[in-house]
Parts: sequence; structure tokens; C-alpha cells
Amino acid sequence: MKKFLAPVLMLFFVGCSQTDPAKVATPKNAPVTEYDGYKLVWHDEFDKGTKPDERWNYEHGFVRNQELQWYQSDNATIEEGCMVITARKEVVPNERYDSTSTNWRINRPQAEYTSACCITRDSYTFKYGRMEVRARIPVAQGAWPAIWTLGNKYPWPANGELDLMEYYLKPGPSILANACWLNQDTTDVRRDAWDDAVIPMSHFTEDKDLWAQDFHLWRMDWDADFIRMYLDGEMLNEINLRDADGGGGANHDFNPFSNDDPDFGHYILLNLAIGQNGGTPDDLQFPMRYEIDYVRVYQQDAN
Repeated sequence: MKKFLAPVLMLFFVGCSQTDPAKVATPKNAPVTEYDGYKLVWHDEFDKGTKPDERWNYEHGFVRNQELQWYQSDNATIEEGCMVITARKEVVPNERYDSTSTNWRINRPQAEYTSACCITRDSYTFKYGRMEVRARIPVAQGAWPAIWTLGNKYPWPANGELDLMEYYLKPGPSILANACWLNQDTTDVRRDAWDDAVIPMSHFTEDKDLWAQDFHLWRMDWDADFIRMYLDGEMLNEINLRDADGGGGANHDFNPFSNDDPDFGHYILLNLAIGQNGGTPDDLQFPMRYEIDYVRVYQQDAN
């Protein structure tokens, strides 16, 4: 799908009416959506307790992309039927600090921001089916929220990466829907190959200036041949999985999205990064909130 670049667009998150269902979490006892030919196999409605339960674990510290945030579990809570990932402007000493190291994760004496990355790596993986995530994302300067999956075997990118949602502010406000795998072109210095769709935010906000006030539904339909990613029912990207043949595995002979390995699956990641593709943070916008109403995984019913 053709890559788009958007002009800079300022979006503001303001107070919203609690009577509009698009602006509130799903009611606690609301029935889960059913689909013909599918059965619900895993879900979290975030309706109980004050912290995500044992289905979720957390990344810790500085993790990837030279982002600015320190990941910690304290920044993930359950509030009013949502898992809330809060990014804060606060200083955390780097417990691994070594001024002589060339590793960016170690040679920073402290973090200036904190956030959370919640993952199901130790509790749940899946392959094929339909995944739905209803969420309200922050769009302030510096925010880089995401809904994505990674394969549970092999190093990146041989394990495969699926980005159901990323919000980029750099170079312009955009929603992304991507797949990534190991580059099979030995003449190319890049390790990673991508099928990416980058859609300017103006496409979504043209008829709805306050888009960021509402919850939105991201959906991924995944079978052995294609992955299709949607936002509020509109398909953003269709990925032909034959393009990833040989793009994974220890010997470059494995498809990380379409295979018969019963032990291979993808785990879910929900995170709010700060900086890098989110742009330079605007410290006046903290704390930032990324609210996830539910996560649901369906698979085709064999009956």
C-alpha cells in the first residue's frame, strides 16, 4: 500500500460528554460482540481490580528505539472499565547506569519520563483469527502509542512483527498499520522488510475535528494467506503473507505469519512510548493517558 506523508496537524484532547457512547468505556455487563463463524478464545474487558491481572506482564527500563521513557508497571492501572497506561514527566535513576558504556540503555544516568508496556508474552500467544482492540489514544506532542504483536520464537525481525496501530507525529500526524519480517534481499543492508501503510490523520479528522476524544476500534483479520488491518471498519492495509516466505526462523526458511509450527504464536503488546516517532515531548501535555477499553481474540469456529 502506498505510503502517505501528512502535513503537520494540531489535535487537542479536551473534556467530553459522558453521555456519548463513543467517549466512554463499554458498560461492565455489556455482552461481548459475537461474529458468525468465529468464537471468542481470549479477552480482557478490564472491568475488575485496580491493576491489570496475571494475563499481563511488563517491560522494564529502557527497551527499544532509543525512546525517552522508562517502562515500569506502576504506570498501568485499571480505571472505569479501561486499562490506562499513563505517561508521566518524572525522573527515574537508571539502575544500570555506566558512564563508560556505549549502550544507550546503560549510558543514560536517568530517565525524564515514565510509561508502561503491557504484554502477554508469558501468558498468551495466538496465530490466525481476529483481534479487536477498542482504545482512545493520546495525540499530544511526544506520544507514540501502539497496538502490536511479536512472534514468540527467534530474534527480531525473524520472529515477525504486526503493528495493528501506531500513532506517529514525526514527520506528520499519521496512523500506521504494518507488518515486518526478516529481509531476504542479501544485497540490502537492512535486516528488516516492511509492508506498511501510513495514513495522514487528516483522513480521519476531516469530518470529525475532535477524533481524539472518542474511542476507536482497531481490528486485525489474520488467516494463512492474508492479514487485513482495519480502523473503525475501514481497511488500512492488506498484507499478502507470501511476501514473508523465508522471512523468519533461524535458517531464514520460515514464514513468521503463516506456518504449521504448533508452538509458534504472536503475543500482544500495548504501550505508550515517548519521543522518537512521537516527536519532541511537550512537557505541558503530561500526564498523557492511553485508555484501552478491551482486547479480544476470536478464532474461526470449526463447527
